[in-house]
Amino acid sequence: MKHIGVLTSGGDAPGMNAAIRAVVRTAEYYGISVTGICSGYQGMIDAHFMPLTARSVSNIIHHGGTILRTARCKAFLEESGRELASRNLTQAGIEGVVVIGGDGSYRGAQKLHEEQGIATIGVPGTIDNDIGGTDYTIGFFTAINTAVEAIDRIRDTAASHDRIFFVEVMGRSSGYIAMISGIAAGAEEILVPETPTNIDSLVEMLRIAKNNGKKSMIIVVAEGDDAGNAMEIANKVAKNSEFTDTRVSIIGHLQRGGAPSAMDRVLASRMGVRAVEALQLGEAGKMVGIHHHKIVLRPLSDAWELCTKFDPALLEIAKILSI
Repeated sequence: MKHIGVLTSGGDAPGMNAAIRAVVRTAEYYGISVTGICSGYQGMIDAHFMPLTARSVSNIIHHGGTILRTARCKAFLEESGRELASRNLTQAGIEGVVVIGGDGSYRGAQKLHEEQGIATIGVPGTIDNDIGGTDYTIGFFTAINTAVEAIDRIRDTAASHDRIFFVEVMGRSSGYIAMISGIAAGAEEILVPETPTNIDSLVEMLRIAKNNGKKSMIIVVAEGDDAGNAMEIANKVAKNSEFTDTRVSIIGHLQRGGAPSAMDRVLASRMGVRAVEALQLGEAGKMVGIHHHKIVLRPLSDAWELCTKFDPALLEIAKILSI
């Protein structure tokens, strides 16, 4: 393979630039040309390409976001859109594509490979850490560090005013960020989509904690919790109990931005190198993952068929440590 493309798709994640850098420099090391595909699959359809060299990815490893930018693309969901994208890649001489993104991006990569015959390799870039086939995804470590730092700051003001704070973190369908950041920040309760939330049980927990001498409390809420977001849950608690003086903080997109952590930079670098080497060896329709600290190749379909979930034992740990 003499010419490959690289794109970032879906939600941005800290460490995507480190992955782009690794792909470009590894390709150049092996004598392979690289084209950056801007704005995800939309850029593939619009033929929005740019040449990338080792020098054009200098000084990006420590930056959040993605220099290639990212976008949602409804046109790529249609076969006609994928056909146009394939023609544009072929006309540009691109033989294979490294797709950095989440499971939605992987579904597009699989279609591109199976329907259009374009070799694709996926690199998992999402803060939610909810892709099967890998223990960790690029951006997760930075996101939880950001969430923990924010919760620590909120804890300071909660303690100063003897208040209960409901802190919302990202996670529409996965409570990974909420669970890990909640334990790390010493939250009194962690509410996640994976388990049902009972408002009466939550109120009882707050009462017990107060009777045990707690003056302030932190409730970490994943945005996709079945009882609602942090604001909705706080309102339900206030309506059904004496705990009416509460505060809500939504960390939001702060979790997506900022300089990637060392762990995310190293993970992105390892995965980017393996992605290029996989294409060079004729692999396609697969994803790069990390399992038991080793870089592995798995089918792209593992991303949605083997959705990663946190260890249920963490729920018990959080409960034990919240007394």
